[in-house]
Amino acid sequence: MKSKNFERIVHGIFLILGLVTVGCVLLITVYLIISGIPAIKQIGLTNFLFGKVWESTSSNPQYGILPFIMTSIYGTAGAILIGVPVGFMTSVYLAKVAPKKVKAVVESAVKLLAGIPSVVYGLVGMLVLVPAIKNIFNLPDGSSLFAAIFVLAIMILPSIISVSMTALEAVPKEYEDASLALGATPIETYFKVSVRAAKSGIAAAVVLGVGRAIGEAMAVMMVAGNVANMPKLFGSVRFLTTAVASEMSYSSGLQKQALFSIALVLFLFIMLINATLNFFLKREKER
Repeated sequence: MKSKNFERIVHGIFLILGLVTVGCVLLITVYLIISGIPAIKQIGLTNFLFGKVWESTSSNPQYGILPFIMTSIYGTAGAILIGVPVGFMTSVYLAKVAPKKVKAVVESAVKLLAGIPSVVYGLVGMLVLVPAIKNIFNLPDGSSLFAAIFVLAIMILPSIISVSMTALEAVPKEYEDASLALGATPIETYFKVSVRAAKSGIAAAVVLGVGRAIGEAMAVMMVAGNVANMPKLFGSVRFLTTAVASEMSYSSGLQKQALFSIALVLFLFIMLINATLNFFLKREKER
């Protein structure tokens, strides 16, 4: 009887915590909608989403966020294209191939990368990466979309490596033994058996990487130039996150409402990506 009562209490605690989490998400959603919709109505949905000019402090202000949207898409995609292959291959090496001493050293380095604050990434990028890009490509300024992509790619590595490693190490050893017994080489076994068995965990690692790449602000602000231009690889740009962070402290009136609208667009953008990835993962599991 006591054990049943204890289980009910624990069940109730977890239920309450789950409801609190859901409630927080709902509160954030409602607040962003209430705060962001008025500006979109006043500016116009088409002008807001597809306008190419952001001049929030001019005498005739314009609030077009297409440069921010495209920059965020390109920056996130570039970071994923660089970070995911590197992180994935590193996780396979550490989980299946690396000697214990090498694995211990690299794991420690990955954990250290995960614990470094964003502003430190931005500071190192501003002092080292940006001047290097300026000198190598003979540019007037190295602050650019390319620098932001490179910094974001490094920042998402710890999440991808650690989560993918956990998924690969959880694959039952019997799967690999059976593959080796059938004549497959170790490398074939790792990529055709272990990786396929751990693909849901690896996909979750990619989702975490995408979330961090989209949501990063401080490091990107320090290396991207923070100028509201349409995205060019070696041009100064501004992301959705940095647009909010750079102007919120002194904004007021319609400008402040427009910044909340940007936050709403960013929130919906992240939700759409997560929903899409979860849809494909669930469909893959059903198969």
